Amino acid sequence: MRILIATDAWRPQVNGVVSTLERMTQAAAEFGAKFEFLTPQGMWTAPLPSYPEIRLAIPNWWRIGRQIEEAAPDHIHIATEGPIGWLTRDYCLRRKRVFTTSYHTRFPEYVSARFGVPERLTYAGLRHFHAPSAAVMAPTPTIAADLTRRGFARVRLWSRGVNHTVFRPRTNPALDLPRPIFLSVGRVAVEKNLEALLSLDLPGSTVIVGDGPARRSLERRFRHAHFLGAKHGEALADIYASADVFVFPSRTDTFGIVLIEAMASGLPVAAFPAPGPIDVVAPSAGVLDEDLRAACLKALAIPREKPREHSLRFTWKESARQFLDNIEMSRVGLRQPAPARGRIPVARVAGRG
Repeated sequence: MRILIATDAWRPQVNGVVSTLERMTQAAAEFGAKFEFLTPQGMWTAPLPSYPEIRLAIPNWWRIGRQIEEAAPDHIHIATEGPIGWLTRDYCLRRKRVFTTSYHTRFPEYVSARFGVPERLTYAGLRHFHAPSAAVMAPTPTIAADLTRRGFARVRLWSRGVNHTVFRPRTNPALDLPRPIFLSVGRVAVEKNLEALLSLDLPGSTVIVGDGPARRSLERRFRHAHFLGAKHGEALADIYASADVFVFPSRTDTFGIVLIEAMASGLPVAAFPAPGPIDVVAPSAGVLDEDLRAACLKALAIPREKPREHSLRFTWKESARQFLDNIEMSRVGLRQPAPARGRIPVARVAGRG
């Protein structure tokens, strides 16, 4: 099967959407699937307001249509709700083509945090965008249930994976800092809620890996923390394996691939009981608590082999299988949401304290 994926998020952007699409499609080759991508490459772009590092494509309808027809896909999947996503959606509706979509980012919460726009208005726009989709793929059971409650139809699960060869426990520490080392990795932006971590009175060292619009102001305000900038590949994996606890203060992520990267590296997780951690972090692999400081300190007692063991449940092969199953069911006319598959891990929060 030849699948075209339309996405507004693509290289040089570094984020969960880009990583998911790249890793999943590589794994899907084992199932015989072939992919074409409709991305901003070669298009005029403009900086996203308040986030100039991210540039949005300025496509035209005719070019979108021509690229789709040249690709001649058997199926079209729309990964993002940006300009490319909207024009691809319009093309599919005009041509009466079945298509699927995915929900990667909690834009209503992000827009509310940045601009004060009521979440209900943004959710209404997203509901309209996804309404014609034969399947709306959500990363966790919690997000799927939330979307269904908000009126989204035909929501199905599509989990994520991790490269266990790259992200693994290591013996040579890359960080020479006072211990314990509390690490956070990701975009340095207001929606990631890093202040909740940086304002904590913790022993040892706090390390932030990543870049973004809030980095400069946070560095000025929290001089005790170590901001290392963006890291990738082996350099990032070395840092994960050198820390003692991975702290995930975000309340708005739909999944959090960094969570399974950290666990694969042998790091216990401390996080709020929010979407993402609720489904991804098992009680044996981390601590979820509204008191983030208490979660950080309790996580220090978790043996490092437990997070690694739990992370083995997340693979890109399984992610690819779920993605292709969702497409196949949409193509044969099954339009009702399916129950969670047994192989999608769901962690419970009760009793974490």
